[in-house]
Amino acid sequence: MKEIVTFGEIMMRLNPPGYSRLLQASSLDLSFAGGEANVAVSLANFGMDVSFVSKLPSNTLGNCVINDLRKFGVDTNKIIFGGDRLGIYFVEKGASQRASTVLYDRAHSAIAESNISDFDWSEILKNSMWFHFTGITPAIGPNLPQICECACKEAKRRGITISCDLNYRKKLWSREQAGKIMSKLIPYVDLCIANEEDISDVFGITPQNCNPSCGKIDKESYVDVAMQLSKKFGCKQVAITLRTSISASINNWSGLLYMDGHAYFAPEYTIQIVDRVGGGDSFGAGLIYALCNGFEPQKAIDFAVAASCLKHSIEHDYNLVSVYEVENLVAGNTSGRVQR
Repeated sequence: MKEIVTFGEIMMRLNPPGYSRLLQASSLDLSFAGGEANVAVSLANFGMDVSFVSKLPSNTLGNCVINDLRKFGVDTNKIIFGGDRLGIYFVEKGASQRASTVLYDRAHSAIAESNISDFDWSEILKNSMWFHFTGITPAIGPNLPQICECACKEAKRRGITISCDLNYRKKLWSREQAGKIMSKLIPYVDLCIANEEDISDVFGITPQNCNPSCGKIDKESYVDVAMQLSKKFGCKQVAITLRTSISASINNWSGLLYMDGHAYFAPEYTIQIVDRVGGGDSFGAGLIYALCNGFEPQKAIDFAVAASCLKHSIEHDYNLVSVYEVENLVAGNTSGRVQR
């Protein structure tokens, strides 16, 4: 079976135990994470053949990353080594009306300083059926926009399906920078994934009667947003997560998939959040899994939203649920009763 390839940065995640703030912490929990790595782990956990591509420092931390990914079944053979450091980010988990916060320490990481010659995309993609990256990757280093474009061109030449999660991060680049670069990359993309705010932030396509920052979502307005994005860039499919934020602890969660001129909405779940970081990545992975396995559009978006709903109950970024657990939730088993 041909593999799925994801490309991006993986970092060390450090967060205080529980809901403590950094100012209170005397110890930090350590894990590894990054948008495309999160997707790779989810897909491997669902039984898919998946490779993660990145650049890591040739030191103990780089080896720790390799061991972590391999533990979950991700192929790391295409990762290259070089550079001086692994990026770090700190997470304070929010609760009630206090939002979760992320602090980056990723400047001059190995992949941020990578060169176009580091990645032989013809070799990397030769046994692939799907290529996935996010809008974070071209934002982290001066050569990454061109590296991503080289990857997309080779994938397109080979007839490989390309997906991209817009994942706009204002701490990495401006809206203007993101719009300019992503406008060059999204025309290569078959499946564009975004949250409620990304498409507005990056491309200025704004839904009517919505204010996500205040928790106000008019779901039907996003059908027009998806349609405009598809028309503007030629994406065959557009998927948007729909989050109504009641508080940092309680969200309503759904999503839509737009394809072939039709919009498909998943059921809405009310979730009590354990850890929301990585929620969008788990949605993307669920959708990629579903589409790779030939799910009909409604079943595909139902699976993706259910997978991501369950991820919100898991500490750290990786979604460590099984296909059975996702399908059980899709079937309507929402009570959370003990399974014996």
